[in-house]
Amino acid sequence: MKKITLTVTLASTLAIVANGAAAATLDDVVGKGHVQCGVSQGLPGFSNFDDKGNWSGVDVDICRAVAAAVFGDDSKVKYTPLSAKERFTALQSGEVDILPRNTTWTATRDTALGLNFAGVNYYDGQGFMVRKDLGVNSASELSGAAICTNTGTTTELNVSDYFRSKGMDYKVVAFEKSDEVVAAYDSGRCDVYTTDQSGLYAQRIKLKDPSAHKVLPEVISKEPLGPVVRQGDDQWFNIVKWSLFCMVNAEEMGVTSSNVSAKASGGDPAVRRLLGLEGSFGENMGVSPTWCANIVSSVGNYGESFARNLSIDPLNISRGVNELWNKGGLQYAPPIR
Repeated sequence: MKKITLTVTLASTLAIVANGAAAATLDDVVGKGHVQCGVSQGLPGFSNFDDKGNWSGVDVDICRAVAAAVFGDDSKVKYTPLSAKERFTALQSGEVDILPRNTTWTATRDTALGLNFAGVNYYDGQGFMVRKDLGVNSASELSGAAICTNTGTTTELNVSDYFRSKGMDYKVVAFEKSDEVVAAYDSGRCDVYTTDQSGLYAQRIKLKDPSAHKVLPEVISKEPLGPVVRQGDDQWFNIVKWSLFCMVNAEEMGVTSSNVSAKASGGDPAVRRLLGLEGSFGENMGVSPTWCANIVSSVGNYGESFARNLSIDPLNISRGVNELWNKGGLQYAPPIR
């Protein structure tokens, strides 16, 4: 049996696109030679950059996965840092091709903004962080508190719903940029910092004394976070969502970045479809037959991405509900068949 080819050249991608019904976004992406990816302005574990300008995080890995699917090269990505307020405009205007920016999937965003959510790469929920010396152990004790958060997000609405339902007073102190929120909270301009719980753990490490702060136990909302694309381009929508589904399915099948070639030599029909040895799944999307093999070999499966970005120090975020469905979690991908 021949060894599977795990790379695809730009020339072969262009040929595949030329032979199919090419959609506008894929044409544009192939033409400029990279995926333009909208990310946060710096959220450890999700989309963050180091002092050399290298980006990493589970959201960044979605961008890399799409690039691997399209080009066979996960490095063909350029990143656009966006605030919560400007992120949707950047996607709608075509400034970015995909927005995997810790963004919550809601009815309004999915139906009124001309956007489509391509799946969930992190199930989250909004929480609260306070200074330990405040003496608060529950969100129910926060009546009268000044609360720091980002403007243009679901967090403001969730806070309003929670405090109104409890009959408690509060004051919102909102900023456009996440670093402004962190600085305001750290300087004592507010009593509480609220955002998705994952964000609280990520931003806590930026505080002067992270050990002086704690995340309260209450989770007050559902925050399914996932990559977003523009409506009206089903081919690009398919490529993005199936890039995520590839990573989830690969973890379920035990296919990792280190054993792709070995798994390709086996006889499991589901693995053979995943790796492009059977079927025409890549061709149906306008990309290489080995699109998923390219993703896993260069980016890894979903579990590898989670472990590399979220499970290590200093975040140490457990899988929780983001565990696979067959291990008690919510991560579940449609089959490749």
